[in-house]
Amino acid sequence: MADLAVIILTYNESIHLERAIRHIKHLAKEIFVVDSFSTDSTIEIAKSHGAIVLQNRFINQAKQFQWAMENAPITSSWIMRLDADEIIESDLSDEISSKLPTLPSDVTGVNLRRKLVFMDRTINYGGRGILVLMRIWRRGCAEIEDRWMDEHIVLREGRTVTFVGGFSDHNLNNLSSFTDKHNKYATREAIDVLNQRLRFMPRPGSMSVKRNSLQAAAKRYIKEEIYNGIPFQISSVAYFLYRYIIKLGFLDGKEGLIYHVLQGFWYRFLVGAKIYELQRSISHLARPEDIRAELQRVTGLNLSPMPTPEEQLSSKPAPDEKSTVSISG
Repeated sequence: MADLAVIILTYNESIHLERAIRHIKHLAKEIFVVDSFSTDSTIEIAKSHGAIVLQNRFINQAKQFQWAMENAPITSSWIMRLDADEIIESDLSDEISSKLPTLPSDVTGVNLRRKLVFMDRTINYGGRGILVLMRIWRRGCAEIEDRWMDEHIVLREGRTVTFVGGFSDHNLNNLSSFTDKHNKYATREAIDVLNQRLRFMPRPGSMSVKRNSLQAAAKRYIKEEIYNGIPFQISSVAYFLYRYIIKLGFLDGKEGLIYHVLQGFWYRFLVGAKIYELQRSISHLARPEDIRAELQRVTGLNLSPMPTPEEQLSSKPAPDEKSTVSISG
């Protein structure tokens, strides 16, 4: 068993959680399930498999994960971020167990190579075959970006290495769930893009290769510095054609066609349309605080920025009825 704590964020994840925990319970010394007050059997499943359960009101992924790192009673030297629909396969489990204790002290982060399974088919093409993500880090050496979408864990110090074992994202929900989730994602990403342009909230620093994986840093740069500057009517079509034809997405079969159309065209078009819609709603405003307040009103999102580490130390808010540390296991 590795000196490793795994954090899983959940909301109504009964379809996935048992599978996720089953693949890591022999590997991790500690498993924390941080739940957003699920109404299904998520909590019971977590407890029955020995996880420590904490509950907190959900705002976004970044704030929830930050809350988890501040409130979970972690004692392990290493921390892993794992989504409920992700699977650590046996070869990666063995690799983590054998290599993690032997890493030199200047290695503070571990990248994992995640494959995507959509409608029970592994997506190998369209530029979506393998995503390299930093998912394991030394406790105290990393932080999560304060973003509404596409947030990453980034290192404060040290360097990363990459493990090559099997790691998969295999969501079992149906297409209605997929489109509903991505509709919500589109609103969050639209907020991030508008903030990039208008600076009405603090923004995280640029992602460097030293702070995360080369692939993640390159994708972030291309999206923010090139893609977001192109009109969405053009960029969404061009992006789909790039993925489906140039990057050979058509080789992923019928399931790949569904995935690349929905995620590579419909979602990108929806993000652009929401940016356009939201920008119209704030076109008469100039002050950052007024822009943030109006966007909060029309989206229903809580756009309060995440406090800095200094602010967290100087003023830690008392828990209320919607933010509790409920520990069990």
